[in-house]
Amino acid sequence: MAFVSNNSQQLSLIDSTFNLTERERKFLEKSWAKTFADKIFPSINEEIFSVLYSSNASRPNTPVNVISFERTVCFENPIEIFDYVQAKSKELIRKNDILCVILNKALKEALGDSDDELVESLMFDIRYQYALHTTSFEEQPLSDRTLSRFRARCLAYETETGIDLIHMCIISLAKEIAEFMKLTPSMQRMDSMMIAANIRNLSLLELFYTCTSNLAKVMVSRGVALPDNNKHYAEKDDYNAFIYHQRELDANERTIVVMHDAEKLLQLCEGDFDDTSEYQLLIRLLKEQTIFNDDGTRRLREKKEKEDPSKVLLNPSDPEATFRRKAGGKHLGYVANLVETVGENKSLITDYAYEQNIYGDSQFMKDHLSKEPIYEQDVLMVADGAYGSELNVAEAAKHGIRLITTNFTGVKPADIFAEFIFSKDGHELLECIHHKSPYTFRYDEHNDRCDALFKKSDCTECPYLKECKPRLRQNNALKELSWKAVNRAKQLRFMKTEEFKQHAHFRNGVEALPSLLRRKYHVDKIPTRGKKQTRFHFGFKIAALNFKKLLDYENSLVHYAAQKEIA
Repeated sequence: MAFVSNNSQQLSLIDSTFNLTERERKFLEKSWAKTFADKIFPSINEEIFSVLYSSNASRPNTPVNVISFERTVCFENPIEIFDYVQAKSKELIRKNDILCVILNKALKEALGDSDDELVESLMFDIRYQYALHTTSFEEQPLSDRTLSRFRARCLAYETETGIDLIHMCIISLAKEIAEFMKLTPSMQRMDSMMIAANIRNLSLLELFYTCTSNLAKVMVSRGVALPDNNKHYAEKDDYNAFIYHQRELDANERTIVVMHDAEKLLQLCEGDFDDTSEYQLLIRLLKEQTIFNDDGTRRLREKKEKEDPSKVLLNPSDPEATFRRKAGGKHLGYVANLVETVGENKSLITDYAYEQNIYGDSQFMKDHLSKEPIYEQDVLMVADGAYGSELNVAEAAKHGIRLITTNFTGVKPADIFAEFIFSKDGHELLECIHHKSPYTFRYDEHNDRCDALFKKSDCTECPYLKECKPRLRQNNALKELSWKAVNRAKQLRFMKTEEFKQHAHFRNGVEALPSLLRRKYHVDKIPTRGKKQTRFHFGFKIAALNFKKLLDYENSLVHYAAQKEIA
């Protein structure tokens, strides 16, 4: 299928809206559909998705809004226009439509509809048709397979190239909305949130049994005869019988039994099942959870022997989900990072990221800064302390961004070090708080610090000796200090100011987003598994949230205009 861009954004002159009464039309114009049709629909950059379609001459995708005003000028007779519209609409519903897929998905998340409810609404609700510019269609262009096919193309493209087209589309849309809302990037805040995976936290016994049973069933489906004592793994009701009703052995002993049974099944595979995920996951499980004794026998790993407990397989239904402890809680799944741009009485999510939940906040900040331009205007970014390494602060400054973190992590240096002066590269200590300079120094690359030698008298006569704590030697005084410690001392001093209190209050506003996304957009109940798959859905939830913010902004303008008219 070839890609053809959509060059028109207007509704047809002949459509079902002309059958509305004046009162009905007024209600339609005041509904959410008006904002969606006028602001969201034209702002989707469909060119982003051209890479999913063939460059060869073939049947093209046809945009939803191809039936436009410019086409109607070809006809003088209204009947001719109507006939053309009807014929064209029949053609449209047979073709993959990028805009239809994206916008329907955004509407689904924004309005909380299920797939069936969305299809029904698009068929019978004029607001949905108006929002999607399909009021002229004889039949609405939405198939139950349209979204799945589009999603499959996007995921395949990301697997091949590493490029997330949905993220590109939604961030591009956010930029368009921000311009309409007159939001500049001058005030931004960042926060992360845990996203629960749509899986159950399995015990070690359940994990071993599930992986072994999954492979056994695949082997049976391919005609492999299992040993008599292993046949039960492929039986329908064996899970409950083995896990919950077998009392002869305790859970650990049964896990060992399943481990040895898994070994036997793998020996039977003989390389014929290497292409299956069931085989690969069982191999992974045995590697992560077992180890060989000196005599060549396999045993379960002890807790201290596990290489990286946070990355081990937790449930074969979602092999990418990871485990993390944060804020006293246990989290199984993924983590999302949100960048919110804020103006007077308005805000918008202008960037997001989505990774396994072991991904650190500091790395999220590094990733975000790597994509940022160099701003000509001053930009303030306020975030939690976990985002604010000295390197991140320095990198942000290169982009014209002042990065401020609202809490402190790690060792707190003495306040006096805020007055020490380092060279720009952080390698040389130039002057201490007592305005003394070392007569020589050595940069310790391994510890990233400066080993500076001062005259002994400079230190013994210094009023800050007890706080500085240099190493007094026979002929000199050694002070080991890093530029990071100096910057941290400056940060601690800044955190005592009134300006910082205002920034901290500003950052607290971003904490409302995780609650909103959980409560209204149900991010912890995404009906799919895997990082790419769940990120696909999460992105549209961000788009829906931004649409709601745009709608609130437009309503505020209408309210302001009405109040001004009354006055």
